[in-house]
Amino acid sequence: MATPLRPVRRLDPILVDRIAAGEVVERPASAVKELVENAIDAGARSIEVTIEGGGRRLIRVVDDGAGMSADDLALAVERHATSKLPGGDLTRIDTLGFRGEALPSIGAVARLTLTSRTADADTGATLTVDAGVKGEVRPAPSARGTRIEVADLFCATPARLKFLKSDRAETAAIGDILRRLAVAQPGIRLVLRSESGPPQVFPAEADTGSAATLRRLTGVFGTDFAANSAPLAMAREGLALAGHIGLPSYHRGNANQIHFTVNGRPVRDRLLLGAVRGAYADTMSSDRHPVLALAILCDPALVDVNVHPAKTEVRFRDPGLIRGLIVSAIHETLRQAGLRGSTTGAARTLDALRPASLPTSSLPGSGYAVHSGASAYPAPNAAQPRGWPSVAAPSGYVSAPRAPAFAGLAEAPQAAFRHDFAAPSADLRALPEGELAEAVAHPLGAARAQLHETYIVAQTADGLVLVDQHAAHERLVYERLKGERARGGIARQGLLIPDVVEMAPGDAERLVAAAPDLDRLGLTLEAFGSGAVLVRAVPAALANASIRNLVTDILDALTASGLEDDSPDGTDEGGGPLGRRLDAILSRMSCHGSIRAGRRLRPEEMNALLREMEATPLAGTCNHGRPTFVELKLHDIERLFGRR
Repeated sequence: MATPLRPVRRLDPILVDRIAAGEVVERPASAVKELVENAIDAGARSIEVTIEGGGRRLIRVVDDGAGMSADDLALAVERHATSKLPGGDLTRIDTLGFRGEALPSIGAVARLTLTSRTADADTGATLTVDAGVKGEVRPAPSARGTRIEVADLFCATPARLKFLKSDRAETAAIGDILRRLAVAQPGIRLVLRSESGPPQVFPAEADTGSAATLRRLTGVFGTDFAANSAPLAMAREGLALAGHIGLPSYHRGNANQIHFTVNGRPVRDRLLLGAVRGAYADTMSSDRHPVLALAILCDPALVDVNVHPAKTEVRFRDPGLIRGLIVSAIHETLRQAGLRGSTTGAARTLDALRPASLPTSSLPGSGYAVHSGASAYPAPNAAQPRGWPSVAAPSGYVSAPRAPAFAGLAEAPQAAFRHDFAAPSADLRALPEGELAEAVAHPLGAARAQLHETYIVAQTADGLVLVDQHAAHERLVYERLKGERARGGIARQGLLIPDVVEMAPGDAERLVAAAPDLDRLGLTLEAFGSGAVLVRAVPAALANASIRNLVTDILDALTASGLEDDSPDGTDEGGGPLGRRLDAILSRMSCHGSIRAGRRLRPEEMNALLREMEATPLAGTCNHGRPTFVELKLHDIERLFGRR
């Protein structure tokens, strides 16, 4: 039975604050975000955050900002009291906070203590708010700046505590908030202290240049980022975009390492994330995510930051413009980066080739001595091949159980090196000395052998390169087809005898409906009865491909992308939905025109492939995001053999 309605009444002010706190303070990380942003707005150059119990028991934020007077302190805990909208203009917000809700919301659900002093004051002032009950402002000793302590978060709303995660998970969430603020504000020193380990420190950068930003990003992303990223800068129609983006072959399993800031505000916006995914679409696998940090600068009037209580989402006046800027800037930066593979590929290769350190119980009778997973040495008492010198165990090495043949080489990629290694498919040892020296000087070096009719081994000036011939040529064909389409049309090869491809009636109708768009890609077809299509021409680069397999693959791409639902007026040839779907079709096509694994190549063909890779943008990955080559420097090889 429904409860009868009662007369309208005003809610108790403390209850109002607790209801509002549910939007602003979702978890300890939300409180930390609000407090640190307040410190940044106050001009702080150093901010220290201390937490206990994942932020439940204690959050302490100490800054060296402008501080507050006693009168300001009393107003700061009142709802909608703020110093950040002097003109009251919501269309020109240039601070991180502006609503005046953080402190009263936190004070409504916890025990909040504020202590602050301005630069010209002789003493500081302190104020306590206990579960919404405001105390008196009292004098207190204080350094310049503000110190805020939040104890027993959600003590006034214990039901909220049930929805929090473990202390470790809440600490990790706070760490993520600090990292995002560190990316957005490289000129500010940020410190996070907790019981879970040593303090996390981001030193302040003295300048605001690209090198300083990269140093801060290296501290956030890790030391590998500097060697696996490229600087980005582009401006268009009042928007400026700058930062660093990771190479396509340097990626992660989630999108947590994608950082965007808008006028210094860290945001996680679906429009921006979608633009990044579109920009990396044909260079990275769909289940992987890039590592990048990009800052957007624009007139505050062009972006609305007042669309979400947590201020993590924004709304641009012209979303198409910002999306186009991001996609264009990433494409151009990756092209300018040239032929670069991630440095982590060499580490993965070394790990794959290095003999595994296996447990004693599983491998009885080993003849190896192993040191914590490093290179394996024959044990002193192991039988040596005839002619080998006796080997003493290095200091610190202990005997490990005997490994079976090819220990550590059980996975498919490693199995390629088990058989016939001494008989490469193609051997270039007879290459004239002058030609060899010239070829070795190139980034991908000189082809020396082909293994298993699939992998090209090339010698560089300071190491070697392993190239997957099919993946590499697939990228080359794809970029060639895209270039032809951009220049006005893909060269086609007419069939002397048109080929009839039979299929289900619905599939044939889908292909015929997309025929105008496919014709721009060099594939000319028409209906041939109710369950077949007649193919009259194919792209010239795919002249030797299987027509049936080609048409079937394009049909799969049509089904996946929904190309037939787009307007075929040709106005979307660029980076819009139709343009991206046409590129998806070209990506499928390029697989049919590329060198297949298992084809034996002549020496000149291998070197020609290497030279074309060097001249082709994005050749470090295939269309599906797999690496096309792995480079091992000489010092990497020396590590593999225990020389370093």
